[in-house]
Amino acid sequence: MTKLRLGMVGGGPGAFIGPVHGIAARLDDRFTLSAGAFSRDAGKNAAAGEGYGLSADRVYASWQEMLAQEKGRLDLIAIVTPNDTHFPIAKAALQAGFNVLCDKPATLNLEETLRLRDIVRTSGKAYGLTYTYSGYPLVREARKLIAEGRIGKVRKIVVEYSQGWLSQELHNKQADWRADPAQSGLGGCIADIGVHAFHLSEFVSGAKVESLCADLGIVVPGRTLDDDCNVLLRYENGVRGVLVSSQIAAGDRNGLRLRVYGETGGIDWSQEQPNTLTINGHDAPTQVLHAGTPYLTYGARVPAGHPEGYLEAFATLYRDFADEISTGAPSLVPGIDDGVRGMAFIETAIRSSRNKSWETLL
Repeated sequence: MTKLRLGMVGGGPGAFIGPVHGIAARLDDRFTLSAGAFSRDAGKNAAAGEGYGLSADRVYASWQEMLAQEKGRLDLIAIVTPNDTHFPIAKAALQAGFNVLCDKPATLNLEETLRLRDIVRTSGKAYGLTYTYSGYPLVREARKLIAEGRIGKVRKIVVEYSQGWLSQELHNKQADWRADPAQSGLGGCIADIGVHAFHLSEFVSGAKVESLCADLGIVVPGRTLDDDCNVLLRYENGVRGVLVSSQIAAGDRNGLRLRVYGETGGIDWSQEQPNTLTINGHDAPTQVLHAGTPYLTYGARVPAGHPEGYLEAFATLYRDFADEISTGAPSLVPGIDDGVRGMAFIETAIRSSRNKSWETLL
């Protein structure tokens, strides 16, 4: 199978997500990182290009230069920059004929995301968002089981995403841009990890949030964006839910957990224990499903008992997106409609918290 050619925007020295994209793109041998514009700083840009194994003539001083020079030479642009640049890069790349895979959220604000949706629809190109947790095999298995009625009609959804890395004042590349409204947008924790929890709840349960009531707070003095979030959710068909998202939960690492309760049982999955999925039946034995076993629909890369984690889930999105680009067939990779809902969730939660009111989503 011919490898697809990838160009990356962002991901220079000190970045977290850029190297993750690089590893994920190569894991299933479907992409070759062929060009990049990694940093505005010339020295860091050159160092990144060397680190990624690129020749100097394929490392560009700006993403605009890369798009102009690489037209017809790349199949995909990966956008791994802070939120404020997602829209202009995606717009230019799509209109130049490139497929696009972008970090979440899709843009800086909802107005940009709605504009981008129109651009995606008229471009004829593939567009995806790296909501990473949708790439875990057991997350997809949970989605399938719920759709098949394994726990009966869904009644309640509880999702939490707790981290502690910002529980104290912190200044570094990763913390600073997330705390800057000009780069992050109006949301802090709610936009960084709360939107992951929101997307996971809808992706797995199949239910869409219709309205919410949010309490977003700033706990660490001096911050301008939220670092602790509590949200009540009302989904369609009378389903109710709770979303808790915090980056000041001291001692927590990456505590993403989803529980979906139906008429006959519940499903429980945790990102820190991603290779097991628990099904709790009402007046029935608890069943634990293990990744990599033959009785599952969504297979893992390795046999049961050999853990797969974050990088592999990320790589699954790249693998599926390669199939989408090559065949034109839809995949489970989140797309622009997920981007619109995610951005609407962020802005609705902020509005709800300010107004101390229930607000309708979209």
